[in-house]
Amino acid sequence: MKVCGVELQGNEAVICILSLSDNLFEVSPCRVQRLVVADSYDSAQMKAFQFSFVKLMQDYNVDRVIIRQREMRGKFAGSAVGFKLEAALQLSPDLNLRLMSSSQRKESLKAHPLHIPFKETELKQFQEAAFITAFAYLNNPF
Repeated sequence: MKVCGVELQGNEAVICILSLSDNLFEVSPCRVQRLVVADSYDSAQMKAFQFSFVKLMQDYNVDRVIIRQREMRGKFAGSAVGFKLEAALQLSPDLNLRLMSSSQRKESLKAHPLHIPFKETELKQFQEAAFITAFAYLNNPF
């Protein structure tokens, strides 16, 4: 199974494509690490973001997209733009998408901890949350 972990930060979607085969994880090289929307008030840019994301998932044959769920209020609440990006992805009929809560993520990582340092994955530091989301899902799909 090949999944794409997504971390929404401000006006960008940070991604990491990860697959599991015979109990071995493989980080798939990808032509982009993040997709950015410069102006979330422009519907053409939002549609372009949605199209680019779906096309990327099709090009890399991703089976499921896992978005790290953010709090709606409180200290760690997500931004309004982030929720717009999430909605654009959720409304795409071509994506098999799930949201993963912090508690689901923690539970999965507790049962199946990451056995290598993140730096050995050769991903960029800003991709760590997306990687951990994908890793947690592959170990404990819901």
